[in-house]
Amino acid sequence: MKKGLFFLLLSIWIGNAHAQQAEDSIKAVINQLFAAMKNSDANSLQRCFADSAILQTITASGKIRNEDVAEFAKQVATLPKDSADERIVFETIKVDDALAVAWTPYQFYYAGKFSHCGVDSFQLVRVNGVWKIQYLIDTRRRKGCL
Repeated sequence: MKKGLFFLLLSIWIGNAHAQQAEDSIKAVINQLFAAMKNSDANSLQRCFADSAILQTITASGKIRNEDVAEFAKQVATLPKDSADERIVFETIKVDDALAVAWTPYQFYYAGKFSHCGVDSFQLVRVNGVWKIQYLIDTRRRKGCL
């Protein structure tokens, strides 16, 4: 009986440790994306994304705008360092095997001034043991921010 309980508790502990490790890795790649934006580093930004990644924004009028990751990275590289500052909160992360979702409300500041807020919705995939952003869609608004 004691052996069975020990192995059950050990299994739960190992499972929780793996889940925490996955969450930490997911947070790391998302944080790398925003650090790359802040540092105007196109190469670091592009490394956050899977090869076939999709990047979209829902505009204030409700239309969906598609962006090319390479073009977005190129645009970020033209910004003055420290001007693009997206501040996020990790509200939800869910993981199943090599698929993850992250929901991150944010506030965006440009050159130290508030610009807009919204939510980033990430779909991530684990490719060769590394988490990559496969799909990112966000909302943007100027009112109703936290």
